[in-house]
Order: sequence, then C-alpha cells, then structure tokens
Amino acid sequence: MKMVFPCFLLFVFLSCEKNPTESSTNVPEVTTAEVSAITHTSAQCGGTISSDGGATVTARGVCWCTGQTPTVSDDKTTDGTGAGSFTSNITGLTEGTTYYVRAYATNSVGTSYGSAMSFTSIPYETVTDVDGNSYRIIQIGNQWWMTENLKVTHYRNGSAIPNVTGNSDWINLTTGAYCNYDNDGSNADTYGSIYNWYVVNDRRKIAPEGWHVPSDSEWQTLVDYLGGSSVAGGKLKETGTSHWISPNTGATNESGFSALPGGYRYYHGTYISMGYDTHFWSSTERTSSGAWSRSLGYSYLVVSRLYYYKQSGFSVRCVRD
Repeated sequence: MKMVFPCFLLFVFLSCEKNPTESSTNVPEVTTAEVSAITHTSAQCGGTISSDGGATVTARGVCWCTGQTPTVSDDKTTDGTGAGSFTSNITGLTEGTTYYVRAYATNSVGTSYGSAMSFTSIPYETVTDVDGNSYRIIQIGNQWWMTENLKVTHYRNGSAIPNVTGNSDWINLTTGAYCNYDNDGSNADTYGSIYNWYVVNDRRKIAPEGWHVPSDSEWQTLVDYLGGSSVAGGKLKETGTSHWISPNTGATNESGFSALPGGYRYYHGTYISMGYDTHFWSSTERTSSGAWSRSLGYSYLVVSRLYYYKQSGFSVRCVRD
C-alpha cells in the first residue's frame, strides 16, 4: 500500500503560501507643514507625503475651516500629484479669525489627512476720518492702503462737501461734490460715497490726517507690486458674488484690498454699473477737463488706467503719507 498522506500535506502547504508578488494598498501617509507668512487674508502651509500607500497620489494640498477638523469638503488647495513635499497658498481669509488647516492626499483607496494646525489671521489696523468713520488699513508692498471706500461728507477742516443729487446740477459742477449711488444713503455703508474729481483736488483735503488720495504713479506702484495691470485686478477684488456679479473672474483678494463694485456716476449725472465694476480717482490731472483713474470689472483680471471728465463720480481710496 502506497503512502499518499505526506504528499497531500505538501500540497496543502504549498497552496497556502502567499504569492510574493501580491501586495496590499493603503491610503497615503501625509504630514502637515507649519503655517507661515500669515497676513490679514492669506497664509502659507503645505505638507509632505512620505508614502503613497502603494497607489499613485492623484490629488494633494491643504484644506481649512474655522472648525477643528477640516476636510476636502471645506476650502482647499490643489497642489499637484505624487509623493513628496508641496507648498500651498491659503487665500480668501477673514482678518482676525482663527482657522484650522491640515494637509491631505488622495489615491485610489481614499483620502488621508495630516494633523490639524491652528493659526489666526492678522487683524486690521484702522484710521478715522473727520466724520468719525473708521476704515480698515493694510500694508501692500511698501504702501499702506485703506481697504474700504471713503464715505466722508466733510473736508478735513470741517467744511461740508455739498451733496448734489440732481443730474442737471451734477453735470454743471466745477467745484467739489459728493453723492451716494442712486441717491440712496444706505449704499454708502457698503460701497462708500461717490465724489467728483474737484473734491479730490480741493486744498481743504478729503483724506484723514496723515493720508491722501493716491496719485496716478502711486496707483501704478500698487498695480506693479501685484504683478502688473493684466493680473492685478483679481488680486484687488473681493472674492465671491455677494457684491460682484458672477463670474467675478479671477478674484482672489490676496492683497486684502477688498475692492467692491460700487458703480459710478456719469459726468451727466446717471448712475451705472453697481455690481459690475468700480472706478477709483487718482489725484493726477490729465487735461483741464479730465483726470486719471483706475477701474476693475466683474468679468476680467485687468486693472484699467483710464481718464474721465472731472464731473464724473467715482469711489475714493486713500494711501498713507
């Protein structure tokens, strides 16, 4: 009688051995970098993916929110693919607010996260005008700018700026005047007031003490610092469509300037374009009838350098002396 039992055991043993070519996959291993370069509206973070888990990392970046456990369903960046280290730019923050951020990495198995890091965006300083209105200010490059439009109704010496509402009166002005969009004072709370250029040029001065309406060259310094006229508009505009009409192309507000679409008043008195664009006066005269300005729009990134009749009604931002 032949012995078959040992052969059976050998067969069982061999059939149970693990195939050395087989391997399991897992979610990636990722750590969160320290938060740095914190400003009023932005910060820098990132992470390191030490292992892809056996499957290609198809998305990576950081996610953040005001809760303690941010996920990719919250605000996030997308910073390439694959393992290794990456840097992320966080934008669109609210000043003086505590956020939590963590790195994430996604492969075919799922998404993993690094540890959450907390940080607080820098609160704004303020300046006050002669009427007692307070404005947030921010440093952009070597300049300090207001982040809100002026809404003062008096010159620095206390003299009243005439509030001219009628179209026929507005078009004939050769001295300073202001108004509010659609002659509705509540619009000034959000968008500031609208001024003709004669106010800007008045020797009694419209800006708070220690501040002034920027010249054409000072506007250009700001634009150049933000990458030039072709892209700076997006960096100056408030994000989202709470005030700007969709699509608010390219708006990141990474400068913190927070430009709003306050519209403007034609030199002949008609109000136009709230939600669509905004115009800011410079203090620089171009001709006896016109002066330089800057314009931003809802559908483009460009900062336009334009000149208009001095009777036109535009918004005013101020820069520190």
